[in-house]
Amino acid sequence: MSENKTLPVITVSRQYGAGGHSVAKGLSERLGLQYYDYDFVRLTAKVSGYTEEEVKREGEDLGRGSKFVNSFLTTASFSNPYNEIFQAEKAVILGLAEKPCILVGRCSNVILQEAGIPSLNVFLSASKEFRRKRAVELGDYGSMDPDKYVERRDHWRDTYYRAYTGHQLGLAEDYHLCLDVSRFGVEHCVEIIAALAEKF
Repeated sequence: MSENKTLPVITVSRQYGAGGHSVAKGLSERLGLQYYDYDFVRLTAKVSGYTEEEVKREGEDLGRGSKFVNSFLTTASFSNPYNEIFQAEKAVILGLAEKPCILVGRCSNVILQEAGIPSLNVFLSASKEFRRKRAVELGDYGSMDPDKYVERRDHWRDTYYRAYTGHQLGLAEDYHLCLDVSRFGVEHCVEIIAALAEKF
């Protein structure tokens, strides 16, 4: 599609291993919009002053020690890497959303809603088998059982989302569209989202 100005910002939230990156990339090719996923690390590092490795490590998953961190996340006077990196990511998201684009994760749907910026918000889920296969393909589960690794990443991602939005990740009310990628496939999901974006 050549008239990008008629398209909305699209946010893609997802379960771990549900194909969010693949869907975003497909949408980018279909609609001619830039998509931002792994780019958040580089852009946030530039804004925050943290290194890319630090941003990647402290990024979208609140893992080990998260109970301790969560107790301070709502305290404005408390400074910690999680808060500072999130605020930098938020600034990046608001800057990118000044023109149509595709944003993957990082609470972007809620950030834009709170800022009054219209966006088409999508949530992607998938079966455990689909996500386990994806985890194996990515090979980032180390010595853990892939199924347990998927569960842990889901928990960390949900903890992050709750900490910064006060919402539970994946609730339909936060999205315009929820799709099961394992049922419809990446290409069909891209077609469905693109069709809605063109009429949004």
